[in-house]
Amino acid sequence: GARQQTELCNESLMLEKLPVCGKFFEEMMKKVDSKKWCNLTEFIMYYDNFTQCTEREANNASCFWPNPLAEGFITGIHKQFFSNCTSEKVHWEDPPDEILITLILIPVMLTCAMITLVVWCSKRSDIL
Repeated sequence: GARQQTELCNESLMLEKLPVCGKFFEEMMKKVDSKKWCNLTEFIMYYDNFTQCTEREANNASCFWPNPLAEGFITGIHKQFFSNCTSEKVHWEDPPDEILITLILIPVMLTCAMITLVVWCSKRSDIL
């Protein structure tokens, strides 16, 4: 089972081959302006190829993927290219009270007006 797969894993072969994936990714990233390295849409194809390469090399060495050694290598690549990328969380705030009250009152007033109009029209049709 899983224990046998772990014993057959040739970690040294995998660690020898993974830098080839990293080198190819590095060459591809040179085509991307470094200011755009935090925009995944600019290099998603290169990153996908890099991921597939690391998986292929791990499997060729009879290792599971991901595994701690491959993850360590991938983390090193992330530090090299994406260390300046931060995840900025959007801080949502309520609008000012004046705007909030207006946004609440407009639908309420429209609803009241529509109800009044429907009632008035229904009373007028009874007369006719």
